[in-house]
Amino acid sequence: MLPSGARPRPSLRALLAEPGLLVVPGAYDVITARLIEQAGFPACYMTGSGVSISALGIPDVGLISFYEVLVRLEQIAGAVALPVIADGDTGFGNPLNVLRTVAEFERRGAAAIQIEDQEMPKKCGHEPGRRLVPVEEMTAKIEAARAARSSPDFLIVARTDARSSLGLEAAIARGRAFAEAGADIIFVESPESAAEMRAICAAIPAPTLANMVEGGRTPILPQAELAEIGYKIAIYPNALTRVMARAGQRLLAELKSRGTTAGLAGEMLTHGELWDLFGRREWAALEERFVTRRAP
Repeated sequence: MLPSGARPRPSLRALLAEPGLLVVPGAYDVITARLIEQAGFPACYMTGSGVSISALGIPDVGLISFYEVLVRLEQIAGAVALPVIADGDTGFGNPLNVLRTVAEFERRGAAAIQIEDQEMPKKCGHEPGRRLVPVEEMTAKIEAARAARSSPDFLIVARTDARSSLGLEAAIARGRAFAEAGADIIFVESPESAAEMRAICAAIPAPTLANMVEGGRTPILPQAELAEIGYKIAIYPNALTRVMARAGQRLLAELKSRGTTAGLAGEMLTHGELWDLFGRREWAALEERFVTRRAP
């Protein structure tokens, strides 16, 4: 196990019981997860969109497989001592599939799974054309998820995409139904104003999650306002993905046009800083303990 993986991992349920808003940036790989941990955030969100883009080079259109997501989850959860909220898309099938999905997500180190009420193949929550399964099918998935988890500290985040296709009232009704079915956290996707966000939090008898997608359908509100409205969690799923992609474009353009990266060296981590991010000192201590001192 990596040195960071040996540290105690806080309980997500315990974090939710603390006062205030839980701010959770999105990670798509070990590098981004380590950056989140190093910055001092209490948890990370494994973004399905970011995983699809980084693993397949395909946008979030429901083509990434169950196994591909599991591999990435195990990598991220094994490399950080943070609770990981993992995007499980639709649960990868019907309620029977959800039984296995939840068991495997929990076994691979997730602290929570997010399941949504879209039909398969699903789409990004800020794209048009999303189709929904019946409420009864989604509540059955939630009940299956509850039955499959081995610990009550493994949380179920139930997401509805009803706002964009059926309207706010239908989205709230689904959120309430999902809470009654036993979901621990309710995620109403794509509210289009602060007033709608306030109505969601007021009507749903469970902790609610705000999805902060820059340039998406939902306004990006300050964290203090999100907390005042009534949200318990705010995720920023692809902020790191987009900033890192832009930084990469800038670096490559500089290299192509000028024939050197020297002009951007001051904006890079040093060699030592990069290695320290991934536990150079811990691994050096382990080498000293198990290899160097025992060498003939």
